[in-house]
Amino acid sequence: MGEHIIKLPDVGEGVAEAELVEWHVKIGDIVREDTVLAAVMTDKATVEIPSPVDGEILWLGAEIGDTVAIGSPIVRLKVAGEGNVKPQSGETEAVAAEPPVKLPTPKPEAAPPVVKTSPKAGGTDVKPAPAVSKSPQQPSVSGSPRPEGEKPLASPAVRLRAKEAGIDLRQVAGSGPAGRIGHEDIEAFLARGPQVARAPGLARNDAIQDIKVVGLRRKIAEKMSLSKSRIPHITYVEEIDVTALEDLRAALNKEKRAAKGVERPKLTLLPFLMRAMVKAISDQPNLNSLFDDEAGIIHQHGGIHIGIAAQTPSGLVVPVVKHAEARDIWECGAEVIRLAEAAKSGTATRDELSGSTITITSLGAMGGVATTPVINHPEVAIIGVNKMMVRPVWDGTQFIPRKMMNLSSSFDHRVIDGWDAAVFIQRIKALLETPALIFVD
Repeated sequence: MGEHIIKLPDVGEGVAEAELVEWHVKIGDIVREDTVLAAVMTDKATVEIPSPVDGEILWLGAEIGDTVAIGSPIVRLKVAGEGNVKPQSGETEAVAAEPPVKLPTPKPEAAPPVVKTSPKAGGTDVKPAPAVSKSPQQPSVSGSPRPEGEKPLASPAVRLRAKEAGIDLRQVAGSGPAGRIGHEDIEAFLARGPQVARAPGLARNDAIQDIKVVGLRRKIAEKMSLSKSRIPHITYVEEIDVTALEDLRAALNKEKRAAKGVERPKLTLLPFLMRAMVKAISDQPNLNSLFDDEAGIIHQHGGIHIGIAAQTPSGLVVPVVKHAEARDIWECGAEVIRLAEAAKSGTATRDELSGSTITITSLGAMGGVATTPVINHPEVAIIGVNKMMVRPVWDGTQFIPRKMMNLSSSFDHRVIDGWDAAVFIQRIKALLETPALIFVD
């Protein structure tokens, strides 16, 4: 029998370290070749680490949330044969010398000494301590409210005092004979505060659970903290009448013809918004920029790479539709669907989750009336889509029902002035309210 050391492999992407986000095994487990041992995260991509050999887990070299350098030992196994740990080796010898991590064995609590009572000579006779009886005059602080309909026993003076203090005597436990309530019971009740009767099944829960922030959740926390600490946000909210857009979208989705032999995807609002953004950016290219805080340089991009903030079971990720300026409405729609599925299944690549130059965030039907979206650093703008609702709109002579939706958008005020932000959103508003203009070059 021998031992085999598994080191954190080069997971690609040119990274030197990765965060351990999940163990799939524990000490003592028997694993087979290709059994997934752990998962590590680099940037926003999660990589699984398989076992190259069969064996028994002897040692785990990191805890969840630890940052591990590429090439560091993470698992030691007992294997059939010699393994890869040899006494004459340099680095592996040092690794082999490390003791396996063992869980501390809980110490049994000391049992109280047993004293035997024996009437025989030489035995130890121990008389039991007399029971401590509760004085009948001691006020009870744990009494329960009286049953409904039972009249509390108390003197007129006690009743007057309770009335002046706003106390319901039915909630006070009496310590006198037959549960009679005295002045000392009123004082005890006031000292601990009134105890309101609770419905069955209601109970306090004082538990506190400590949850370590690791993996994607930690990446999100770091990204949001960076954005809010470095970027002075300005948020601009505008109301959009999307009635005509929704009519056009419904008509296009009824069209079953395939384009160039490819089935057209079902269109949501997002592809229309993306194409409107492309047109608006052509007038204001500074909106499609990344701001290098350290160098004080604005990198203005020609290609429009639109990030789509998407909620997944693991947390918020931002897959990116690359070169939206070169995609028509259906190509944008198809790419959004593909990327959303990849993000939710956890198969999106690092390239698909990076490189955005401007972002859309939408909560769909949960979008609320208005939001204050956080900019995806180092971008300078984010467009927030709120919930669509039918509202009465005055047309000059009467109120008519219209499908209305707010855009809540944030901008980096170091780069984008309030006037420029308003011009940008007003241009998008005009395109969405007259959607035929989206298709006009």
